[in-house]
Amino acid sequence: MIPLEETYIENRTLVQPNDTNHRNIAHGGNVVKWMDEVGAMSAMRFAGRTCVTARMESVDFHQPIPRGNAAVVESYVYDAGTTSMDVHLRVFSEDPMSGDRELTTESRFVYVALDEDGNPAAVPDLDVSSERARELRSAANRPQVEADG
Repeated sequence: MIPLEETYIENRTLVQPNDTNHRNIAHGGNVVKWMDEVGAMSAMRFAGRTCVTARMESVDFHQPIPRGNAAVVESYVYDAGTTSMDVHLRVFSEDPMSGDRELTTESRFVYVALDEDGNPAAVPDLDVSSERARELRSAANRPQVEADG
C-alpha cells in the first residue's frame, strides 16, 4: 500500500512572457500542460512505473494567472483502480513577493500505469488511513468550485 500523502507534489512555474497571451495572462493550454506534467509525476510516484494520461475531466478556469506570478500546481492520487489512478489537480496564482495565493484552475485526471512493453500494468493499493489522507481525498471528491458569472 502506498500512502496518499506520498503522491502529493507541488510545483511552481514562473509565468514568463512566452507563456502568456496578448493580455499578459497564462495561456490555458500552458496551464493544462503544467497540470498534466505534475499529475503524471504524482501517478508515477504512486505506481512506481511510467504512467500516461487516459482522461481529463472538465478543466475549470476560475481566474487568470498574470505574467510574473508563479503558477503553483498541486497534485495527488486520491483513488486507484487495477491499472489506473485518479489524480486531483489544483492550480494557484502566487505572488512571488508576498506569497499570496488564489485558486485559478481545477481538474481531475486519470492516468494508466504501463509495463515495459507499453501494456497496462497493475498499481498498488492506496492507503488513506491517516487524517491528512482523508482530508485530501475528501477535498478531491467535493464538487469543483463554481466560477463567478
